[in-house]
Amino acid sequence: MIVSEYILVAIFGLIIGSFLNVCIYRIPKKLSIVLPRSFCPKCKTAIKSWENIPIISYIILRGKCSNCKESISIRYPLVEAITAIMFLLIWHNLWFDLSIYRMLMNLFFVSVLIVVTFIDIDYLLIHDKITYPVIIIGIVLQAMYNSLGQTVLGFFIGGGIIYLFILLGKLFYGQDGMGGGDVKLGALIGVYLGWKMTLLSIFLACIVGSVISGILILLKKKKSDYIAFGPFMSLGAIISLLFGKRILDWYLYYRW
Repeated sequence: MIVSEYILVAIFGLIIGSFLNVCIYRIPKKLSIVLPRSFCPKCKTAIKSWENIPIISYIILRGKCSNCKESISIRYPLVEAITAIMFLLIWHNLWFDLSIYRMLMNLFFVSVLIVVTFIDIDYLLIHDKITYPVIIIGIVLQAMYNSLGQTVLGFFIGGGIIYLFILLGKLFYGQDGMGGGDVKLGALIGVYLGWKMTLLSIFLACIVGSVISGILILLKKKKSDYIAFGPFMSLGAIISLLFGKRILDWYLYYRW
């Protein structure tokens, strides 16, 4: 494994992370993700090229806009760093089974999950303009290179389980614990991971979601607070993508 390759992958991840920040900010506001060039969210001043270097510019500017001096959210370098780390993990995870197609597909999948996660945290909404195109792209790619049957099965299991959760929530609590966006995200995960890893990702999402939600409820002491489930689904999907096979092998070994 060549160190320079890891450095290049990290730089590439930082650049993509910078673009994901644009998507996270603009998609909910129904703005183009292409034009105009990046600008300060507060004063709307166009950001100079040197001010748009991932993480480095944030440090140089001390987290403030060079024009209006308003604080820049720490989320920007955070998203860039998370994206770079995810790209490095995917690159490392696929080193001994390198498939350019598989690697690019995983990078795309993780990038989408990052965008979905941060938008859902802010707006409690998973946009159709993200899920629909990504599902279609995933089905086409899987049909070209993998089993379409497994893809379709993953689609229905991923979306179906989340829809079942919604029905159970209405039955036992009289309200929706999740929304239609979560159903589509479950279907999206099913398309890219297949039914086995989708089951694992939803299981992990439920565990992590229950723990964190319980802590937040205790801290806020408000049982009515709605907590986005999309980030937990995304986290479960990423864990399953990177370590799912090892987790299942471990479970089957000790289970039997």
